[in-house]
Amino acid sequence: MEKSTVSKHAEKSKHGKVKRLFNRELSWLDFNGRVLDEAEDKSLPALDRLKFVSIFSSNLDEFFMVRVAGLRQQLKSGKNITCPAGMTPEQQLSGIRKKVGRLTERQAKLAEKLLAELAKRGGSKIVQFDQLDDTDAKAAAAFFRDAVFPVLTPVAVDASHPFPALKNCALEIAVALKRREDGKRVNALVEAPEILPRLIPLETINPETKDPQAVLMLEDLIINHLNDLFRGQKILGHLLFRITRDMDFELNEDMASDLLAHIEEELSSRVKRDFIRLEIIRGESTKLRRWLLDELGLDAQFIYETDTRLDLTFIMGLFKIPRNMRFVETPWPVSKSPLIGEDETVFQAIDRNGFIPLFLPFQSFSPVVKMMEEAADDPNVLAIKQTLYRVSGDSPVVQALLKAARNGKQVTVIVEIKARFDEERNIAWAKRLEGAGAHVIYGIPKLKVHCKALLIIRKNDDGAIDRYLHLSTGNYNDSTAKLYTDIGYMTNDPDLCADSAALFNIMTGYSEFQEFNHMAAAPFNLRRTFLSLIARESRLSKPKAPGRIIAKMNSLVDPEVIEALYDATKRGVEIDLIVRGICCLNPDAAPGPGKIRVLSVIDRYLEHSRVYYFRNGGDEECYLSSADWMPRNLDKRIESLFPVEDDSTREILLTLLNYQRNDELKGRWMTSNGDYVRAESPDPETRSQKRSAEFFRNLAGSHVRRTDTLLKYNR
Repeated sequence: MEKSTVSKHAEKSKHGKVKRLFNRELSWLDFNGRVLDEAEDKSLPALDRLKFVSIFSSNLDEFFMVRVAGLRQQLKSGKNITCPAGMTPEQQLSGIRKKVGRLTERQAKLAEKLLAELAKRGGSKIVQFDQLDDTDAKAAAAFFRDAVFPVLTPVAVDASHPFPALKNCALEIAVALKRREDGKRVNALVEAPEILPRLIPLETINPETKDPQAVLMLEDLIINHLNDLFRGQKILGHLLFRITRDMDFELNEDMASDLLAHIEEELSSRVKRDFIRLEIIRGESTKLRRWLLDELGLDAQFIYETDTRLDLTFIMGLFKIPRNMRFVETPWPVSKSPLIGEDETVFQAIDRNGFIPLFLPFQSFSPVVKMMEEAADDPNVLAIKQTLYRVSGDSPVVQALLKAARNGKQVTVIVEIKARFDEERNIAWAKRLEGAGAHVIYGIPKLKVHCKALLIIRKNDDGAIDRYLHLSTGNYNDSTAKLYTDIGYMTNDPDLCADSAALFNIMTGYSEFQEFNHMAAAPFNLRRTFLSLIARESRLSKPKAPGRIIAKMNSLVDPEVIEALYDATKRGVEIDLIVRGICCLNPDAAPGPGKIRVLSVIDRYLEHSRVYYFRNGGDEECYLSSADWMPRNLDKRIESLFPVEDDSTREILLTLLNYQRNDELKGRWMTSNGDYVRAESPDPETRSQKRSAEFFRNLAGSHVRRTDTLLKYNR
């Protein structure tokens, strides 16, 4: 496939010029469309394809709760601020509505098609209650009576019972009733509780069923037993619906004397926040629909209709049903790091190697947990300092910190309690750590702590103090470590350890920023460092030896960085951008003679690592970071950028970047109108994530024991 971004169909502005910046929100929706593309990939098994239908829904929920909510706040306040691409909030909302309509219509068709395919091949089959035979219907009725009915709370809505506070993103059933005593029409609500499973395999409620594939939906079971909830009343109709609330709350940290209490108060008020979306099934009860709009105070622009079931995130529940696991790809084995021996501690391995890279999820996250568990038990460990942004529900990382604190180590943890949608979990962990004796910092006013750092201070056998460091592009989360591609870096390098110690002092105390030895950090010098690296590449670029930049990230939004990249092409710099999600840069706006190519890779694992490569005049430099090229990362967060200084890890990074640049199967190249194209006849052997998994499996089998003898890659 020709990877040139030059196109005859470049998007023009009203002045006839190529559009320099794409709108962030519409670009994000295009990314979610690429997620949906994976559901159309016939090379994948049915359930894997359905997984991407579900991911599309969960992504879209968050988009509405945050991005659409923010635009509606702007519109409501009268702030007619245009985005860097020149669109007003009203124009953006209009564009979003059109694009969401097209995408969700496509999603609905895919969902129905793939669910039917799964059932046809012998997987789960979603059936309606009225399709059950008498034996199965009686078993389902008994299940409703014993396991569902006790949890339900029917709520009347009338003069004596005001409209209740509806939970964000919960499934609700509006019911129209005719009262027995006076024949008056009244309405009520029933919530399908999230605590109950949405999917109910018939086999679990009737092991003797003749239809072992059959699965009931919770809402269907409830709807078919509304008479049990409203005894004596006549059911006139029902309407299944789902509302989404504005979750984009801004913290007034200047007014908050206690940040923790302030956030807890905001969380408790979420059930009162504005409605921004009402989802219903197309063609459902008109009267109940009008009633809902009146009660919620919404007009038609807030309604999103679908031709399939609401909230397709339920699809992930199909993975819990054993019969369906035949319809997923064979798992790729997780490799061990060859640099950590079975007979040594992680500290010993770091002392021996100097640098130990970890490439998740192709390699195991367990060395990080092992390092922390060893630190908790090691009498020579004096102190542990760590940042936590998102952790799992039963986090072994936090368990190790709790143990270390109870064992008398000085444990300092910076818990970011402003991490969106993880606030409650992080607050709970923070309180447990505090209870165990750890020193907990509840974030930093006006800044989110997004850098990923673990620093361990240990006394060696000679009595001298050693420091061990782990830096990463991703969170200390053992669950996402199996699903996201991230890169961790263990080292005892004195300069990097000193830089990290200085950064911790800035985060925990009143220490002022001073230039680091090797690292850079936002909001202090990270923007300046990135711009300097791009400018240096431009300055050193020559016609016979053009500059080279390869940058891999989640999102590219920052206008200043984008303009710097455009300028670099004037000096002939060749730029490859591997951007999974939002990309506001238009490759056709680069003046040249250098070219910018933009690639997005969507595959089994979520591409999450941030890698920045510069070939300045022949010398190669590679950096890893927690930061994307976005204003929030460069100006409003604590982020870190650190160099990879050992040749072997740089070689591996270049190997992985080149795998992605040549991925014809899962790679999509941006065209000048913002669309993405795939290879017409892709070679399955170029699939970058699969090649990466094989690379690390081979590397693990080589029994390498030093970083300077790691497998090399001939570029």
